[in-house]
Amino acid sequence: SHLGGEDFDDCLVNCFAQGFKRNNDKDLFTNPRALRRLRTACEHPKRTLSSATQTTVEIDSLYEEIDFKSVLIRTRFEDLCSDLFRLTLWYPPRSL
Repeated sequence: SHLGGEDFDDCLVNCFAQGFKRNNDKDLFTNPRALRRLRTACEHPKRTLSSATQTTVEIDSLYEEIDFKSVLIRTRFEDLCSDLFRLTLWYPPRSL
């Protein structure tokens, strides 16, 4: 399969959803609307972290009137997506 931006979004969505569940005892994966809003919000940090060292993800009333806010630093993003980054380095030589 191919590797794309959605794969990085998935890493962030999973991380943030797990944190939300840990902090609020609410599972975002049971609510498609909340999950879609989180996924949309996770597209922004990828662009921001290419030129900044940190960014904030904020969503008002994400789930059952609970607001979501998380600061994401570039090193944390790199750790979360390290497997994907390794794959991007692996694909080009293999395709030649």
